[in-house]
Amino acid sequence: MTSELLRTSKVGCPTTPDRARPTRDTKLRLHCVFKHTTSFSLKPELRHLPHITFATTLSIAAMRVISYWVFPIISGLMWLGMLLGMLLYWIIDTNREVYPSMSPPQTIAYISDVGAYRLKPLFVTGCVITTIFLDLSFFSDRWLRHKGRLAPNTSVGEKVLFGLSIVFAILGTVGLICLSIFDTYRHKRLHLLFLLFFMGGYLLSAIFICWEYQRLGKKYPQHHSLAASFWIKLVFILVELVLAIAFVVCNFREIYNAAAILEWIVAFVFSFYIWSFMVDLWPAIRTRDKAARFSKPGMAEWSSGSPNAHF
Repeated sequence: MTSELLRTSKVGCPTTPDRARPTRDTKLRLHCVFKHTTSFSLKPELRHLPHITFATTLSIAAMRVISYWVFPIISGLMWLGMLLGMLLYWIIDTNREVYPSMSPPQTIAYISDVGAYRLKPLFVTGCVITTIFLDLSFFSDRWLRHKGRLAPNTSVGEKVLFGLSIVFAILGTVGLICLSIFDTYRHKRLHLLFLLFFMGGYLLSAIFICWEYQRLGKKYPQHHSLAASFWIKLVFILVELVLAIAFVVCNFREIYNAAAILEWIVAFVFSFYIWSFMVDLWPAIRTRDKAARFSKPGMAEWSSGSPNAHF
């Protein structure tokens, strides 16, 4: 009779005999595992706990980490994978083919040249998926700040700046999707117009969101992710602005090979801008609990000892 009673292990967690059915909630046992383990290996005294496996421990740990920051990761990987696939296809598979859409004496293909023919399905799909997850990153940032999961906007000016960044990001989204659909071979003028929407839209969006983070960084100097994100985006703005101006100048002067190289560089740099939103969204993994969240604007600020104090 005594052997069937619930026993207590040396580490203070409820346990049951090897063949007895568990009498406590699984969450309690998992809490004990997390409390008394390092990394993902169970201590010997915990291995007899029923239904506690390495896979279970790993999955619970993954759930604690995976959050909104995966949106920019997916977006950036999709964009980078698409670009590498198109570039390697043109260099290796086609042996640097000169497409009908290329203007003499051009020998280096633009991204749009490669994406106007056999790889058009990849080009369109890649642009759509990239923009979907990038826009999800934008909207997640706003929602998390509204819910107190990230440092909230405390002034109308900050909200206006964020709103403008969203508007121009949507303009860039429309431009990128449409330029992939209206290719440079069949719809040259429309393609150039949407290229302008894409480059101008995302560049202006970056300027406004950078401005917003600069203001947030002054109000929350202890949250280092804001300063990091500000500087990353500022570098992106300066680099892309210089490259974009050089690209336009080369195009107007009909230096097409140089312009094509600049276009590829601009596109690859854009990947790092997308990934910079991981820095913005990462702190939200530590504010799942309501007690760890920021107070709403107008209420008292959290003390410096808050779990968010060093983001």
